[in-house]
Amino acid sequence: MSYRYYEDFVEGEVVDLGAFSLNADEIVEFARKYDPQPMHTDAEAAKASVYGGLIASGWHTAVSYMRLVVDHVLQGSVSFGSPGLDNLRWLKPVRPGDTLRGRFRIVETRPSNSRPDWGIVRSRGELVNQDGEVVMTAEAVNFFGRRPPG
Repeated sequence: MSYRYYEDFVEGEVVDLGAFSLNADEIVEFARKYDPQPMHTDAEAAKASVYGGLIASGWHTAVSYMRLVVDHVLQGSVSFGSPGLDNLRWLKPVRPGDTLRGRFRIVETRPSNSRPDWGIVRSRGELVNQDGEVVMTAEAVNFFGRRPPG
C-alpha cells in the first residue's frame, strides 16, 4: 500500500473533494439529534423564519465536509490528527437538494520543531453550492508523519 506522507503535501495544491447533496429528511434527522432548532427541524416554522424555508445545520454541513476530507485526503495518509479548526464560517444557508462541492487547499507546510518525525500542514477548505456560492469555509492544521529514511 502506498501512503501519503507530509512530504507529499505541496503548498498551493488544491484537492477536489467531490460533491454531495442533502435532502430534507437527512437535514431534519441530523438536526433533531444534534441541533434541534426550528429552521432545521420544522419545514413550516422554517418557512416563517428569516430563511424562508428549511436549512441544514451548519454542523451538518461541517461534518459532511469532514467526511469528504477523510475520503480524499486523510485516508491513505499517515495522519496524526489535528488540534482543531480555525475560522469556521457558514456563509450561505444550505437548502434541501443543494449540491455542494468540496475543495481542500494546502496553504502552508512545515516540519514540526518539537517532533522531527512529524510535519504540519495548514489548509483552507471550502464547500461551494451549485450556483458557485461558497457556503462554508474552514481553516485547519493537520499533523502528518514524515517519510522514513530509505
